[in-house]
Amino acid sequence: QVQLVESGGGLVQAGGSLRLSCAASGRTFNTYSMGWFRQAPEKEREFVAVISRSAGRIYYANSVKGRFTISRDNAKNTVYLQMNSLTPEDTAVYYCAANRQPYLNIGVTNQDYWGQGTQVTVSS
Repeated sequence: QVQLVESGGGLVQAGGSLRLSCAASGRTFNTYSMGWFRQAPEKEREFVAVISRSAGRIYYANSVKGRFTISRDNAKNTVYLQMNSLTPEDTAVYYCAANRQPYLNIGVTNQDYWGQGTQVTVSS
């Protein structure tokens, strides 16, 4: 069992930056690939970024590529999402997720554990 707790969300103006963190419980953090997803009002949850267990492989959604950076610190059981050049279209609840599969999996329904989410609001 893994518990995930996101933090770092908030209100920011367009063009600004935020850094999200997701802290995981347990001593097996490095056996999970970690992902960030988001859900805007009245929209389905969508993939944002994923990072492999050792951070050797990273993949981004096209909508955030070049603006967002995912990273992880296995010693701190934490995954991060640095978000730059934010736009109002990035407004959503952001969730982190853990996946036990040995390969990267960006499917919303294929994640094993989810955090409670953190709200990101970008004003124009």
